[in-house]
Amino acid sequence: MAVQVTILGSGSGGNCAVVSSSRTRLLVDAGFSRREILRRLQAAGEDAENFDALLISHEHSDHVAGLRVLARKSSFPVFLNPLTRRALGTDAAELPRVEEFRSGEAFWIGDIEITPMTVPHDAADPVAFCFQAEGVKVAIVTDLGYMPENVKQQIRGAACLVMESNHDLEMLKVGPYPWSLKQRVLSRVGHLSNEGLGQFLANDFDGIASHLVLAHLSENNNLPQLAELCAQQALDARPARSTTSVQVAQQHAPLATLRY
Repeated sequence: MAVQVTILGSGSGGNCAVVSSSRTRLLVDAGFSRREILRRLQAAGEDAENFDALLISHEHSDHVAGLRVLARKSSFPVFLNPLTRRALGTDAAELPRVEEFRSGEAFWIGDIEITPMTVPHDAADPVAFCFQAEGVKVAIVTDLGYMPENVKQQIRGAACLVMESNHDLEMLKVGPYPWSLKQRVLSRVGHLSNEGLGQFLANDFDGIASHLVLAHLSENNNLPQLAELCAQQALDARPARSTTSVQVAQQHAPLATLRY
């Protein structure tokens, strides 16, 4: 099993993951402090050194909180697109090694092919990522208001899907957020709900993934059991019964590593 995925944590309080092949190791986002990322790597049994790159999906703080310190104290480069780099407002001292990619254009780091997919979210140029190595595809798709066609097509054939299941619609509607924030979350550049993900799983999911990880859950407007139930019901409603296993990423601790 040469391809591995470890979700170090996912939610509005921070997001970070590891995707690796037998030759290449990547960090995806840095939404926790450097110290916390290192602690979680150790807790997950991951080597804290020898990363080949850090990829940044967009500039929101829950994806870049530890970026500057991590970049200064590490030898690996940071990959991000030009508009995200501009939105961060960083200088050469803060990000000493930077590589830019263009949204929608695949590129390689070591033996992993990465496709950054444009997603509808209220950031400068937000992307989700597909990773392919050694015949295995992994997709990490969070921070999007709805599932666009480009993402649906790109993630077909993935063995591992890490998908946003941010909020339960009823919990959000009656929850503590001010109306302006509720409107933002519900908008087409907000966050994908349990129900929105369920529609994708019931109608557009190809059924190939062996693992579905529900990610970026709201601590105020969702419950892990609600998200899991909604996803499982959608999978069960498919004409061909799915064998995909469903689990929920945690905000405060890493998930066990998935291996392919």
